[in-house]
Amino acid sequence: MWQQIVFWLCAAGAVASGVAVFRVDSMARATFALLASFVFAAVTVLLVDLAYLGVLVLLMMIMEMVIMVLFMVMYMMNPAGLMPMTMVHNQKGALGISAGTFAVLTAVVYLVDWPSSGAARPADPAHALGEAIMGSKMLVMIVVGLALFATIVTTVVLATHRGRYDRYGDRLDRRSPDDPVRGGVGR
Repeated sequence: MWQQIVFWLCAAGAVASGVAVFRVDSMARATFALLASFVFAAVTVLLVDLAYLGVLVLLMMIMEMVIMVLFMVMYMMNPAGLMPMTMVHNQKGALGISAGTFAVLTAVVYLVDWPSSGAARPADPAHALGEAIMGSKMLVMIVVGLALFATIVTTVVLATHRGRYDRYGDRLDRRSPDDPVRGGVGR
């Protein structure tokens, strides 16, 4: 009974936060609303005893959204992506496409004669699913993850021409900062 209650709360939360992505007026807020939607979806995955996939979705989405907001803070022209803006373009067209897609998918769910499998269920569905998805590719995915992280760090390092010690010297012994870029924090 409690699983059904948690499921419906998460389902409603996922839909509400998904709608909030398009209702809030800044990219940073939209990113956090999207993060909330993914967290609610991950909890529903956890409810069906797929702990590995649920935790994987949680960790991936949290890191992805936080990195996205971090890049917004660093590189966007408006302060941290918090300036008001519209997140929806071509509202009538988008509404028509989404309503049509919803109607088609709903019809498919109810009208298609779905096949049933006669095969026995595996003892550990999460392990079987992981093997089916990844197989022998897990080492490759670990290396790809490290390469992506190294790319993010390299991008941040190369994006600025000055280091953390430019303002106060190598030993941080200057009394007042010598900012190579005018209008910095010290001036």
